[in-house]
Amino acid sequence: MTQEEIKRHRVESVLKEVIPEALATLDDERINALLVTEVVCSKGRSDAKVYLDKSFLNEKEQNEALRQLRSVAGYIQNHCKQSEGWFKAPRLTFEFDEQLEKQQRMEELFAQISTKKGEDDE
Repeated sequence: MTQEEIKRHRVESVLKEVIPEALATLDDERINALLVTEVVCSKGRSDAKVYLDKSFLNEKEQNEALRQLRSVAGYIQNHCKQSEGWFKAPRLTFEFDEQLEKQQRMEELFAQISTKKGEDDE
């Protein structure tokens, strides 16, 4: 792992901790309780995608939450910059994490396969 990759992973780790703190300071209940599942920075660490857990929101609430997050992204970015003493913080974009749904679906399929296999063995 190169020095650049180590720095990028460090920034991702810090952002994964600091962004929920920034969200918690907001008055909007729809977004201040969102869970950050992953943060992925670009190579130069100038941009970061923040993946959020959407399991407690319906589609309308998800769209509204993303709209609100876009409007407060500058505040969250500034909060991260100030709390860590950085000169510059990555530009944040927010998305809902689809991996959790895919993982659940795969686990369901494996469960079906194992019960089917158990029936075939009998």
